[in-house]
Amino acid sequence: MRDVRGLDALNPVVLIDGQSGAGKSRLAAALVRQWPSAGRVQLVALDSIYPGWDGLGSGVEIARQDILVPHARGLMGVWRRHDWEMDAPAEAHAVDPSLPLIVEGSGIITAQTRRLCDIAVWVDAPVEARKRRALQRDGDTYRPHWDRWAAQERAHILADDPEGRATLIVSMP
Repeated sequence: MRDVRGLDALNPVVLIDGQSGAGKSRLAAALVRQWPSAGRVQLVALDSIYPGWDGLGSGVEIARQDILVPHARGLMGVWRRHDWEMDAPAEAHAVDPSLPLIVEGSGIITAQTRRLCDIAVWVDAPVEARKRRALQRDGDTYRPHWDRWAAQERAHILADDPEGRATLIVSMP
């Protein structure tokens, strides 16, 4: 929170990255509740954008192109929620460039997105704790996809070094 208070920007952008079950969503929700300035802060969870179980990279690119780039240019961004049950795009959501923005999700910190944010947070946790939390949260829906999703996360970590690009690292138990 100190990092957010120290920013000069009226509409700062915070990216929160980490592997599944690390605590990104919990951290983002806490940040929204404690946001230091009056008014609203926008929160976009990449879980709402990823186009399916093989879509980590595609979801990040959608967020970059449709949310982060317009926000940086002072333009309204529009993204479409992915309906996981129908495996199809759903309703559209607007992102107001005059308001602060938090985008959280696995894969969000890359060389391209890092240039579009004020604070980049990497959330880390032991694999056993992450898997337990993720499967408690999503249960049998996620269980058959855990390894496939984890492989995409590992590829992101190797290619993009999100921890090395982060301005803040948070360790969860």
